[in-house]
Amino acid sequence: MSGIKRSVSTRSSARLTAMISHANPHNPAVTLFELNSSATASESATPDRPAKRVKFSKEEISDEDEPLSELSDDPYTPEPGPSKLTPKDSARSRKTPKKSEGKAPAKAKSPKKPKPIPTALETPHPAPDNWKVVYDKIKEMRSKVTAPVDTMGCDQAQRGETDPRCRRLSTLVSLMLSSQTKDEVTDAAVSQLRTALGGSITVAAIIDAEDSTISGAIGKVGFWRRKTQYIKQTAIQLRDNHDSDVPKTVDELCALPGVGPKMAFLALQRAWNLNHGIGVDVHVHRISNRLGWHKPSTKTPEETRLNLQSWLPKELHADINHLLVGFGQTICAPVRPKCEQCTLSSDGLCPSAQVVKPKVSKSKSKATKMVKNAKIVQKDADKEEVEDADAKPKIEIAFEEEEVKSRVKAVATLGDGVASVDLSSAIKFEEEE
Repeated sequence: MSGIKRSVSTRSSARLTAMISHANPHNPAVTLFELNSSATASESATPDRPAKRVKFSKEEISDEDEPLSELSDDPYTPEPGPSKLTPKDSARSRKTPKKSEGKAPAKAKSPKKPKPIPTALETPHPAPDNWKVVYDKIKEMRSKVTAPVDTMGCDQAQRGETDPRCRRLSTLVSLMLSSQTKDEVTDAAVSQLRTALGGSITVAAIIDAEDSTISGAIGKVGFWRRKTQYIKQTAIQLRDNHDSDVPKTVDELCALPGVGPKMAFLALQRAWNLNHGIGVDVHVHRISNRLGWHKPSTKTPEETRLNLQSWLPKELHADINHLLVGFGQTICAPVRPKCEQCTLSSDGLCPSAQVVKPKVSKSKSKATKMVKNAKIVQKDADKEEVEDADAKPKIEIAFEEEEVKSRVKAVATLGDGVASVDLSSAIKFEEEE
């Protein structure tokens, strides 16, 4: 039964009063009604007005309405025939009823376990030709140059710590800060964070520190707001799940917020001295593709890692990152690589080597132009002397010789000693004439 009541309009009530009742002559139990002609005439004279709706509050409706059970005692029996429910109504009817408030809430779903990090390819990638020669030449070039990674890499973050756990944690924090950040900025941020935490990077100090303290120390690294949250959450997980120490497996490290495969493999190598794989960053990914070590070229660092691990000897897994990162920072840069300084380019071992044309300095080009101009002036002067010798007397010719001589000397002086002018031939020519 609907809980909404509508008032009867004055027009409809007037129509009810205009009815005249009388008994049925054929059946006295039946009462007949007829319209009153006078009432209908007066009603038609007045214009119809729209019915007004009267609003009732919920309390009035609940008090005045009778319960549904008092309206009819007979149960409702639907009429036989096909159902008239719409697809939307049928979908609503199939919904499960809501649980009552008295029942206990459902248990929260457990978080999904992260997928294990792959360590090998199903089909190993073949070893490229002359890779050992190329590797040795890069190693030789690296021994002559000091790169930023040599003095400010993640392994250098342990210098300010004495406790082994703090040394391992400093390495992990340095790797987390190094993403999208240069080594110089990362090294300075680690030192500032150590000072802000009281002289040592520990799990307890990170948890107790305010977010503003951590972000103020690492504010110059890329994505410092996000990394502040990652460092804080990582410290909490290390305290709760790993006895306030850095894990020893790749999967456990990758389960930490803000830690990827590259950081995990490098953390195991630098913190625990465990060689479980190659840490591939943008330098290793770029240089290995430039050298043609992947057929076809890889598109992600993870593809590069799996390819390299399939053919590179395991004893070189821990060194290739440090080797190629320094090589990429000093010689094989991402933009404008210094191919003229690379022995791989001169020996024809790099398929991506760029031919660099030697640049001519501006001073040399200017001097060359001045010499050319001086020679042109000298030729013009010689022609003028020959023409004047035919048309003028010798006295005037001698005068012209002196004038030409002074002009050519001035041009030679402008050449700053570069142009050499010899007028003896011109003088002898005039004397013979």
